[in-house]
Amino acid sequence: MSIYAAPLYEGTFYVGLDKKFVPMDRNGKPPKNTLRVAIQPFLIHTEDKKILLDTGLGEFGQGTGIDTIHKNLAEHGLSEYDITDIFLSHLHFDHTGGLAHRKHGYWELTFPDANIWLSENAWKQVLARDKYYDDEKTEFRDFIEARADLHLLKDEDQPYPEIRVQKIGGHSQYHLAIFYEKDDHRYLMAGDVIPTKGHVNQKFAAKYDFDPRQSIQARQELAQKALKEGWVLLAYHSTETAMFRLTGYEERHGYTIESVTEYVPS
Repeated sequence: MSIYAAPLYEGTFYVGLDKKFVPMDRNGKPPKNTLRVAIQPFLIHTEDKKILLDTGLGEFGQGTGIDTIHKNLAEHGLSEYDITDIFLSHLHFDHTGGLAHRKHGYWELTFPDANIWLSENAWKQVLARDKYYDDEKTEFRDFIEARADLHLLKDEDQPYPEIRVQKIGGHSQYHLAIFYEKDDHRYLMAGDVIPTKGHVNQKFAAKYDFDPRQSIQARQELAQKALKEGWVLLAYHSTETAMFRLTGYEERHGYTIESVTEYVPS
């Protein structure tokens, strides 16, 4: 199979207002006033490109590191040097932390040969801040700015014939939806606007969103598009079904969901 998408599951965590990601059992119950979230970047494997959609926590979770994503890539016969492109839905550290690491005591790029595609407006916003979360993440940001091969995207951009992005806002001000379409393969990743399969049938205003109403509107529009055009949705934070398609809709019950698995390690 030359073209396929697959989740690169890094683990399940609980996270509270302190924004610390603490490992927990995948099916466990998180402590009170915390959220349970999975972390899973996605690999889109093609003949000429090996693409990551977001990059995981990296070293920014409790006891986490880059060994997990390297191990996950090895299951696909890949190393960090095979990754050609990385597309970032937004710049929260649980989606970007895997870009760099200090495994050997100093900052290094995790994927040395990758083009990194990200929102121009979002990156300008991050650079304008004196401190990016804390001192450690500010060092991380400054290293990425200095050393990574960054490609800044407009609100609607198409860097490759098969890949385009669209600013949808909502969870973050310049949040991107990422679309991959080639032949009969259609993948849509909307970061934290559709972070789990359950979100397609939810209409609540989330306090953690930059613009909750915009997040709801974008989610509804993307779900309608996915159903009408047959897009496979990639859910970055889903603890269960990471890839799914929508097969129907009823006003009373919402969308019906079908799990999708395109790659099973041998």
